[in-house]
Amino acid sequence: MSKRTQTQHQDSDQIPEGIQARYTRLMHRWHARRATRAQPATGFVSQPEPRTIGTFARGRQLLAGNYLFAGHLVEAQGTLLWDVTPPDQMWQEEIHGFVWLDDLAAVGDPRTRALAAEWLWAWIVAYGDGSGAGWTPDLTGRRIIRWIHHALFLLRGQEAEASEAFYRTLAHQAIFLSRRWHKTTPGLPRFEALTGLLYAGLSLEGMEQHVAPAVKALEKECAAQVDEQGGIPTRNPEELLEVFTLLSWAAAALQETGQPVGEAHRGAIERIAPTLRTLRHADGGLARFHGGGRGLEGRLDGALAASGVKERTPDGLSMGYARLSAGRTSVIVDAAVPPMGKASGNAHAATLAFELTSGRRPLVVNCGSGAVFGIDWRRAGRATPSHSTLSLEGYSSSRLAPKTGREELLAAAPLRVPVQISQAPDGIRFEGGHDGYIRSHGLTHARTLELTFDGRGMAGEDLLVALEGADKQRFDKAMDQVTLQGIPFQIRFHLHPEVEATVDMGGSAISLALKSGELWVFRHDGALQMTLDPSVYLEKGRLKPRATKQIVLSGRAMDYATRIRWSLAKAQDTPISVRDLNREELDLT
Repeated sequence: MSKRTQTQHQDSDQIPEGIQARYTRLMHRWHARRATRAQPATGFVSQPEPRTIGTFARGRQLLAGNYLFAGHLVEAQGTLLWDVTPPDQMWQEEIHGFVWLDDLAAVGDPRTRALAAEWLWAWIVAYGDGSGAGWTPDLTGRRIIRWIHHALFLLRGQEAEASEAFYRTLAHQAIFLSRRWHKTTPGLPRFEALTGLLYAGLSLEGMEQHVAPAVKALEKECAAQVDEQGGIPTRNPEELLEVFTLLSWAAAALQETGQPVGEAHRGAIERIAPTLRTLRHADGGLARFHGGGRGLEGRLDGALAASGVKERTPDGLSMGYARLSAGRTSVIVDAAVPPMGKASGNAHAATLAFELTSGRRPLVVNCGSGAVFGIDWRRAGRATPSHSTLSLEGYSSSRLAPKTGREELLAAAPLRVPVQISQAPDGIRFEGGHDGYIRSHGLTHARTLELTFDGRGMAGEDLLVALEGADKQRFDKAMDQVTLQGIPFQIRFHLHPEVEATVDMGGSAISLALKSGELWVFRHDGALQMTLDPSVYLEKGRLKPRATKQIVLSGRAMDYATRIRWSLAKAQDTPISVRDLNREELDLT
């Protein structure tokens, strides 16, 4: 479930689910106020090492008064963060989670330390009494982790009164978490709440009684939320990385204080690590599926190294994704049924979509999550045409259910996604299919991808086929509705913004130049119309979507079987003299 979906304002005529949500928020506020009357802590008994990774460029932007959160930039140099009018609820949640402390600590000079201290103690004055938007269990857990990680950075040179307020407010937040963590949505929000509670119990004087309940609850959540494939119900790779990071921090904090790490806790870490390696592209970033982004630069490799888990990428699927990897090329395919039920609040209609990265350069991508750019972009990013796969014109392989409350869940999604991975004569072959278009058109989409052993080429085949008698009847009915003109479809290949695409060879091919100097060429069997159309690349940390291009193969299904063949092949390698690095500073455009 996305943060925006969780926090949109509710109308007075909302259905009973909205009433329950309002009641939950009211009880959070009541318990937050009660927690501030409890006996405070007076100091640390132990302090975990700071493990959160910030961004130097973001820290410098904050120092300059450029406040970029949730896709909104507010220029307010010299203005206290809490005095800025929040552009929306998502922006407000981000600042109350205190992840920006990581960025200021990444700069680490006296000016950023003074700014961090000013903002933190201003929060204590304004909201430390249990008021404000930050008193939800997941935000409180996130905030506690940052306060404890950066305590030395924050407390250096502070007066005794300020230090006492810091410890007192930390204790109040821990007490609040001990009473309300169980009301948090299962998954990442609950892991954040419980890790924050565990941190507080291990670190603060007088909070030791919270350690055992937090450990027990973490064990239960690990067993319930992390499956045998090392995946979570949302199938969001970036969210999986966040869960893995939290579990690794919690395990390290326990070990540093001589506490044992539970079997379910350790088992979850050991299952997730190989799955994350499957979802890691050749450039170190995560595959962008089901609302997830690439992840912060270095976070994935750092988390995997810190975990100490050395298991290799498993055979078969990992969290429903298939990986083809050879030479400098990685291909990751969404090869399973989409998340359903409560887990689908941020899921995408991405079945059989793929991403391809060559060395340090993404080539074929999905558009990504548009959640930070508003509801329209969020919906657009979830649709099948925003992914590198086949879609029937006007249809997605999964559809959104009618909105009943604050969530937009997936409905009418593929029920069967058979997959096979095998050796091809000159490489590795992926074969998959889904039934997402059977109900509407009687058509099954099947896709074959073959990556050569040297990673220099990939051959693809997409097939639309009516298999059973009932499917053929549905197809005939759909054909009647278009007066036998054929069912229009498109196969899209969204390109990364840094790829320079040029129609070549008299319109029969498209050349794709990477900044590393590599040149790839896209070709097809000539049966369809090929165009190079505008597209967008949606990512966090930007003020607006980035313009890019997409290759589109367009055609019509006229019979019970339609076959399309295409290929991507490397025509030129990266010159040896070029350092193939991918370093991007913060860009506010």
